[in-house]
Amino acid sequence: MRASHADRERAIDVLKAGFAEGRLQQPEYEQRIARAYKAQTHAELQMLVADLPQGPVPQAQFVPQRPVVPATFMPMQMPMPVSTNSSATGALVCGIMTPVTWGLTALPAVILGHKARAEIRRSGERGDGQALTGLILGWLAIGGWALFLLVFILTAAVGL
Repeated sequence: MRASHADRERAIDVLKAGFAEGRLQQPEYEQRIARAYKAQTHAELQMLVADLPQGPVPQAQFVPQRPVVPATFMPMQMPMPVSTNSSATGALVCGIMTPVTWGLTALPAVILGHKARAEIRRSGERGDGQALTGLILGWLAIGGWALFLLVFILTAAVGL
């Protein structure tokens, strides 16, 4: 198939990239450019660029096999800080506040605690202890109110 002017320009771009990357010496580069301008078919152009990469080369090829600097002298890699789940913090605060609020914050502590533990399992955030503490304090407050109401109802029934 005959080559067009655009085909020649594409081949010349590949040759330019090969020269810029140090894959071709100056005389060979000039010779191939001259032959590319004279090429009549795709086969002639393909022969000129067959030994050169014709697009981005994956960078993994250029990774050194072993580091140039020993690992002892490399800077330490600090892990990214993991955030604490905000629902876990809310569950803990609500759980701690149950005696002050006479158990009014017990139900939010339980709801936020269950929500936080589910989110922590899914996302890997910190705060499982806070969520569990909020849950326990919330359930203790609910159990205390249930026990109080049961005793109150029983004493009222016995007194009749």
